[in-house]
Amino acid sequence: MAGTTEELIRPGQGRGLLDVYDHRFLLKLLVRKEIKVRYRGSVLGLLWSYVKPLMQFLIYFVALGIFLNLQRGTPNYAIYLFAGIVLVNFFTESLGNATRSIVDNRDLIRKIYLPRELFPVATVWVSAAHFLPQLVVLIGACLIAGWTPTALQLAAAVLAFVLVSVLATGLGLLFSAANVYFRDSENIVDMILMVVTWASPVLYVWTMVKDVMGPWYWLYQLNPMTVAVEIFHWAFWFPTLNEDQLELASMPPDLMTVWLPVAFLISIAVLFVGQLAFRRSAVHFAQEL
Repeated sequence: MAGTTEELIRPGQGRGLLDVYDHRFLLKLLVRKEIKVRYRGSVLGLLWSYVKPLMQFLIYFVALGIFLNLQRGTPNYAIYLFAGIVLVNFFTESLGNATRSIVDNRDLIRKIYLPRELFPVATVWVSAAHFLPQLVVLIGACLIAGWTPTALQLAAAVLAFVLVSVLATGLGLLFSAANVYFRDSENIVDMILMVVTWASPVLYVWTMVKDVMGPWYWLYQLNPMTVAVEIFHWAFWFPTLNEDQLELASMPPDLMTVWLPVAFLISIAVLFVGQLAFRRSAVHFAQEL
């Protein structure tokens, strides 16, 4: 018989995330489907991307900024707070939805074979689509406050977003695979997401942690989310401060030269482990679901 014969590939034994790139058209379809399903029957639709973070911001600002008076020692505390919230929200939404992505798409996975990695990766893209409106609001507030960032600070903000995306994708792959076999994984992730906001300098300044932890502060800096949030503060909050306010503000030492590379190494390691665990588990997804 003339012609070439393509080598058959055992389901679940593809090239991992490389297959996602090869099937990027399917990725776009999944992202569109996720957005449509999420807002089906909703009156506000995508406007919820603005409403939810703004409500969260108001609650934290009133409770911490006004009642506990944290804004006294943190100039432009509203921008400081919102810069951290938008980034942490992107991570929590990505990881939470990625964990449930395989189980939620069980009917599709049972019927046809396509790279399983498409599902958790698609949820990260959907979360990125929700992140952009919040970023626009943040930039608008910064401009009103006199935002004058440098090119390095803007580039650093992009790197922070990439860092969080890599971390969320790696953890999403890991927990989405685990969730197929152990549904307790969703509860574990929910607890992680409860801690994330408080485990990073979103609601408070990093100096408070350093004063308490002392020489052990480096353990706090090993959290990639801590580094990403601090970079977002440096890119969006720091350029809104005038000379007098700069005396009350500071950024952690070696943030870009040491801690950002370390955070990327940790996130890439998490991505590698997550991809490895996902590939080994994916072959049995259809049977388990």
